[in-house]
Amino acid sequence: MTSQLEIFVRALSRLLGWIYTLCWSASFYPQPLNNFRRRSTTGLAIDFPTINVLGFVCYTIYTSAFLWSPIIREQYAARHPLAQDATVRFNDFAFAIHAVVLSVIYYSQFWPFIWGFKVSRYQRVSKPVAGLFWGSIVGVGAVVVIVLAKSPNGGLDPFSWAWIDVIYALSYVKLIITIVKYVPQAWVNYKRKSTYGWSIEGILFDFSGGILSLAQLIMDSSFQGDWSGITGNPAKFLLSNVTIFFDIIFIVQHYILYKDAEDDKNKGQGANDRTPLLSQANDLP
Repeated sequence: MTSQLEIFVRALSRLLGWIYTLCWSASFYPQPLNNFRRRSTTGLAIDFPTINVLGFVCYTIYTSAFLWSPIIREQYAARHPLAQDATVRFNDFAFAIHAVVLSVIYYSQFWPFIWGFKVSRYQRVSKPVAGLFWGSIVGVGAVVVIVLAKSPNGGLDPFSWAWIDVIYALSYVKLIITIVKYVPQAWVNYKRKSTYGWSIEGILFDFSGGILSLAQLIMDSSFQGDWSGITGNPAKFLLSNVTIFFDIIFIVQHYILYKDAEDDKNKGQGANDRTPLLSQANDLP
């Protein structure tokens, strides 16, 4: 009976994993397709795709290390002896690498010489986001230096500074980026009092993926009888919760706060070009 239950739970976990992977992956398509259809990026904050590229590169390295690096897997097992395995799954990696490609495409649409789209003069990367971008790279580099300097055996001792700490640093970069990346677009929507030019369909996919990702993580940890599966995978746990939180904000903006502005599309687009507050507030787009 236990064996059958284990098989069922693992199968259900894999099913949830691939469904949320498909949801999150699908969330990347509506906005670039909408931009292509309009031949414009007006109404959008360039900060989102800019910082998203770095975030998902970090997440790709993080997931691939837990899946295929013997050193990282051994160090995780040493620090979490009760856990059967790390709660990173192949679908996490598949989602991450797909997200890198789509984020690069989305970011490239803000460069007129590539796509020929209309781009507002206010759509430029803000100083805080640029600082976060380069600061994150420097921070991870600093952790690498600490591991090499402090570890007695080149980062192999799991109970000292180890290579798993570098991987965790990458996951924290991804988490910080996830917290920050939604703010510019939410601010742009607020300033314009409109969501025209920005796609709600992607957010609905994103929200569904966040719920299912959280459900899979809780199910895996519960079945193993070890909740360190959550603390040992902070990127996935907090990524889901932050995503759900901001998606609710976007849903409220689109369907409640600015639902009437959606009908006035010309006004919504023009407001983006006329409003210097987008730049003055904190140089968002």
